[in-house]
Amino acid sequence: MKPAMETAAEENTEQSQERKVNSRAEMEIGRYHWMYPGSKNHQYHPVPTLGDRASPLSSPGCFECCIKCLGGVPYASLVATILCFSGVALFCGCGHVALAGTVAILEQHFSTNTSDHALLSEVIQLMQYVIYGIASFFFLYGIILLAEGFYTTSAVKELHGEFKTTACGRCISGMFVFLTYVLGVAWLGVFGFSAVPVFMFYNIWSTCEVIKSPQTNGTAAVEQICVDIRQYGIIPWNAFPGKICGSALENICNTNEFYMSYHLFIVACAGAGATVVALLIYMMATTYNYAVLKFKSREDCCTKF
Repeated sequence: MKPAMETAAEENTEQSQERKVNSRAEMEIGRYHWMYPGSKNHQYHPVPTLGDRASPLSSPGCFECCIKCLGGVPYASLVATILCFSGVALFCGCGHVALAGTVAILEQHFSTNTSDHALLSEVIQLMQYVIYGIASFFFLYGIILLAEGFYTTSAVKELHGEFKTTACGRCISGMFVFLTYVLGVAWLGVFGFSAVPVFMFYNIWSTCEVIKSPQTNGTAAVEQICVDIRQYGIIPWNAFPGKICGSALENICNTNEFYMSYHLFIVACAGAGATVVALLIYMMATTYNYAVLKFKSREDCCTKF
């Protein structure tokens, strides 16, 4: 009986100690809630263990996202777009002003009769309107090619993903390839045509330099150095005077119209050359992307069957 009584006493002692501990803990919690009323509805969540935490390498960070975005940028199309916009802007802007200066030089010095250069004035005015159309068209076409470059580059970058190309998308890409080739050949002709006024103005400028050189002896020799603008075919042979010689030609070379028109034609020719280079880059980029998309579409068709 004694051991049983001792065991019961020990159990009662342990239960009383547990009650004291529980009551003390409840008192502490009640004291905390009384001091901080806003914490009554606070929910305590267990601290996740190391195994529950996500690894920092499993979720992509800012650097990985930036690298992924930069990987989808069509750099070739972007460079070609910048070069195309710059070249077309230089060609259209400088060519428009240079043509106006050329008409002023012809009217003041080489063709005093308005009827002689009336056709030339109409052609130059028409070319100025064509320049407006060229600038508008290539601004829109460059944006479309850049968007097409983003589309095809995204498709090429995700060849092994869930991205699927359509027949309509491949047809549009092929159409842009063909149109870019046609425009590239056309701009080669524009580049060659823009070199013609540069050649004409260079001949006039070189003739003026010969007049200014100290090797020219006497006034008679200077007056025998002439430039006949009628031989270029821009004004008819019956135009008056049509030919300027000696000091009068030197005075033309010293005018602001001649100086500005000559240098603007050079810049316009350089802009046409830059546009040709941009179209060549477009042709290479669009052809490569179209070929990869076509190969991918054939691969998808083979895997289905």
